[in-house]
Amino acid sequence: MNSALYVGRVAHRRKAPFQHKLRYRTYSMLVDLDELDTIVGRSRLLSRNRWNVFSIHDRDHGARDGTPLRTWIDSQLATAGIDITGGRVEVLLFPRILGYTFNPLTMWFCYDSAGSLRAVLYEIHNTFGHSHSHLVPISGAAPHRHEFAKNLHVSPFFDQDGSYSFTLRPPGDRFSVSIDYSTDDEDLLTATMVGDRTALNDRSLARVFITHPLLTLKVIGGIHWQALRLLLKGARYRPVPAEPEQQVTLESTLVTT
Repeated sequence: MNSALYVGRVAHRRKAPFQHKLRYRTYSMLVDLDELDTIVGRSRLLSRNRWNVFSIHDRDHGARDGTPLRTWIDSQLATAGIDITGGRVEVLLFPRILGYTFNPLTMWFCYDSAGSLRAVLYEIHNTFGHSHSHLVPISGAAPHRHEFAKNLHVSPFFDQDGSYSFTLRPPGDRFSVSIDYSTDDEDLLTATMVGDRTALNDRSLARVFITHPLLTLKVIGGIHWQALRLLLKGARYRPVPAEPEQQVTLESTLVTT
């Protein structure tokens, strides 16, 4: 089975105009979309599109209108001219826990029929209900490094200008992604997410439910707690612009390894 849990941590280090750090224990669910219905059919704790201890809802990701996830990503790949006929798509996400989730970053890994990673889609969400995705063609071996412009207003304490630089090691026995955010003038933030693979079954779900209680509520609560700390340090609030009209940007920059 390709689907799994990844248990690890998330860390942020703000570099300017002042220092600020955070680090949290976390876990994510990696779901092979072709396995999803089989997984939920075997589980008492995980459901699709209905309430459970853990659940995955199509309307939380992709088009966010209930379109099946595989249908949506296949249409995006076809529009971009990326052929993965016969290949699989895996999505790394925070599931709903007791009906609630917030995903700052959902990652889609698109493999061809030979098992080679052909594309990654980074789906970025902010706390204002906005979302934007970057579809990045992939070639070569990991780690994958690529850069693209910041198109979505994420933190109200940063402007929308600047760019992201990603360093990605796709899910295997271990997963990691590092994101550096900078402008032409300075490096502003580094965010990292790492995790170790464990089986996705009711036993492991029950374990992380106990060891990481109410994770998704803690994610949104942690975001607002850190926002308060930043305000007390003197961070300046920026007004929130409108959501980008274009849902997905196909990144044409070269992907390096």
